[in-house]
Amino acid sequence: MPLILRIDYPDLPELRDATENLSASGLFIRTERELAIGDRVPLSVSFPGLLEPVAIEVEVVRLRQASTDFPKGLAVRVPEDRPEDRQKLARLAGSALTVPATGKHAYNLLVVEDNPLVLEMYQQAMRRIASDGVDLKVDFAHDGREAAARLERLPRVDLLMADLYMPGMDGFTLVELARKNPACAGMPIVVISAGGKAAMARTAPLGVDVFLQKPVKFGDIITTLRSLLHIA
Repeated sequence: MPLILRIDYPDLPELRDATENLSASGLFIRTERELAIGDRVPLSVSFPGLLEPVAIEVEVVRLRQASTDFPKGLAVRVPEDRPEDRQKLARLAGSALTVPATGKHAYNLLVVEDNPLVLEMYQQAMRRIASDGVDLKVDFAHDGREAAARLERLPRVDLLMADLYMPGMDGFTLVELARKNPACAGMPIVVISAGGKAAMARTAPLGVDVFLQKPVKFGDIITTLRSLLHIA
């Protein structure tokens, strides 16, 4: 099933990735990490803001190189000699399927992006979600300073989606401020950036929930937002 889950690595704490889909026995992970088929790696899998992290060990079974249609990634499965981990993943998949909608009538989003062409794609994604009957109230900011000011005002922001490299206050500083702000406790943060491995390594310890690599696909934005907002 398509689903955004957060992937953390106990052996590489500076890296944080996200899943593309999952089943009861395996995952597809979007990652720049260099691994080979047959490698085993420990993972911590979680659903931001809802499900507690689940520690499992997986084995790499397929590699996907980056292309114009898909980012780089790899398929992993839980080895047969780790039945307890298979049970954990099956329970996690079942729990994610039954995530209840929040019951909210409106969601307040804050989108931070200074590129008008990229911003237009984000706006189209918001309109697509809204066309399904979801009440989205979206504020747009062109830099971190403008976004930080919006986070201080009511109504409370339910999700922050930001670029990293912007004039004035950058996205790294914005994320740090947001995570220190009690009014933003539990707020999912999505970063969409072309920064690559270096940017990923900097954002992971700051508390970013999902890092999407530019150029990002239209459908990935929709899936990510619906997952993190728990929209049925």
